[in-house]
Amino acid sequence: MPVSEPVPLTRLLDDAGLLSLEHRLHVEEVLGSHRWQADMEGRRLEFVGADQTFVCTDFQLLGTADSESWLWAWANPWGFPRSLIAVARMVREFGHRYGVAELCAAELPVRVGRAAPEPQQVAGLLTDAAKVISGHWSSFCGVTDDTCVAFLVEHPAFELPPPSASGLARVLAHGVNALPLVDHRRATQSYLSRRGLATGFLEDYRVLEFSGAGVAGSIEFDSAGCVANLDVGVVLDRIELPSEQRAQSANSL
Repeated sequence: MPVSEPVPLTRLLDDAGLLSLEHRLHVEEVLGSHRWQADMEGRRLEFVGADQTFVCTDFQLLGTADSESWLWAWANPWGFPRSLIAVARMVREFGHRYGVAELCAAELPVRVGRAAPEPQQVAGLLTDAAKVISGHWSSFCGVTDDTCVAFLVEHPAFELPPPSASGLARVLAHGVNALPLVDHRRATQSYLSRRGLATGFLEDYRVLEFSGAGVAGSIEFDSAGCVANLDVGVVLDRIELPSEQRAQSANSL
């Protein structure tokens, strides 16, 4: 396989971060308090809540993380069916082609120097990379026996609703502060365009304007390229007043 121009992992995480966050928040709200169980051979992943059970028969196993390391599903000695780890294999191929070592190394240490992130954090970042590569955006990381198991999941209830002003503002405001984003301009533009909005930079990339789906707004960046101000609003169609309707009726007589 020919090697293309290298793509840093941070670029993938910037592209994925905000949209992945919105999907993750939505799935958490849909599931609420629940327990989960998976049948890998039978291709059945269940989320059992107090009032409702969600059954996913279309899901992908990405990998597992514990206190020591992350292990990609294609390298797991259990030998899962190829159809169950198809996305993990796709990610590995992408890693080889674009020189992303984290995506094609079978196992990665959780601890890096003095940093000791939680297994869920490591699983979440590598899952985000898999999302932007595969185009599958709903995920679930479950913990069993002190091991975090990362899945990509499909279910009609997990699909995002159309973008709204409040939803966009929530994700943007929370995400730029909570996520390890490197390039705020790239991350916000990627998120908004993937949500179907038209975007454009102004004033030498100091302002990003966006519109669509009844929503419009702008994002201002400071000299360091970080989000400094966010403005999101609802676009209302012009409402014709009753007096104007009467005037038009009179003019048509």
